[in-house]
Amino acid sequence: MVMSMKVVVLTGGISTERDVSLSSGKMIYEAVKKNGHRAVLLDVYLGYEGDDVEKVFDKEEDWAKEIGAIGEDNPDIEAVKALRPDGEKNFFGPNVIAICQAADVVFMALHGENGENGKIQACFDLMGIVYTGTDYVSSALCMDKGLAKELFDYHGIPTPKGICLKKGDDYEGTIPFPCVVKSCCGGSSVGVCIAKNEEEYGAALEEGFRYDDKVVVEQYIKGREFSVGVMDGKALPVIEIAPISGFYDYKNKYQAGSAVETCPAHLSERKTKELQHLAERVFQVLRLKNYARMDFMMNEEEEIFCLEANTLPGMTPTSLLPQEAQAVGIDYGQLCEKIMESALKD
Repeated sequence: MVMSMKVVVLTGGISTERDVSLSSGKMIYEAVKKNGHRAVLLDVYLGYEGDDVEKVFDKEEDWAKEIGAIGEDNPDIEAVKALRPDGEKNFFGPNVIAICQAADVVFMALHGENGENGKIQACFDLMGIVYTGTDYVSSALCMDKGLAKELFDYHGIPTPKGICLKKGDDYEGTIPFPCVVKSCCGGSSVGVCIAKNEEEYGAALEEGFRYDDKVVVEQYIKGREFSVGVMDGKALPVIEIAPISGFYDYKNKYQAGSAVETCPAHLSERKTKELQHLAERVFQVLRLKNYARMDFMMNEEEEIFCLEANTLPGMTPTSLLPQEAQAVGIDYGQLCEKIMESALKD
């Protein structure tokens, strides 16, 4: 029997992945509540403006009732900021810290900037708040794709050849076409473009710099795409992702039916073990804790390349990690419990 805990599911925020975060948060909140916990779904940026903070875990309220499905386009962050009466002087919304301090554990359902770059994790560490996911150091390492790529190279983890560019750098003759351009600290494939010529390259750089002052330009790998979740250092089954059209961008990730996902992936035992071993190795190299998900490409010669690590993988209706867990008999509610149990042990 699961012991009832006070759980904050922290969601929302003001990153380009806000809608993804809300969708993950809603599902986690509903699962945690169904498991018998006293759960609160809390927007880290908008907070809670009631005057009954000490009783918030006992409120008979559906905290997720107003959260809808993920749209095809990025959210209007300026409209979200306008909802804050204090003029956004503090990133944390009203009563967020107080409610998180009162919880037994905070389930991090945040994605993108602030949620995954280590800032909130560092703040929580200083305040003694227990949270799911990895710590501030590994969050920062993984969020910066350029830095993570340098660590991959140093530790002999195969990754596409690439460089990191800042605004104003010389963009000429960097990586042969076709190449991939992506914002250095983005997620959910926001700001990711494939450039096949100079004209597309210029447009891709412009798009990437919309979201960040740095971009990563890397070799395009033609082939099959895979993802491997890791929990407490142990790899889950491999999942293959095959978009119906285009590549695995924001729309194909979060719109149902936009991609064919196969778990376990149809691979030889040797290739399956190779992917799982690499995922576990990345988990170690980037000093990850609790759980994470690693993304890979395999080219036509069956060479494997690690693209990146995701420190707070999506937990939406179309997300990959829950599908991988399900393949070994761990349903969504059990997955949430395992993640919280692991966080409480650290």
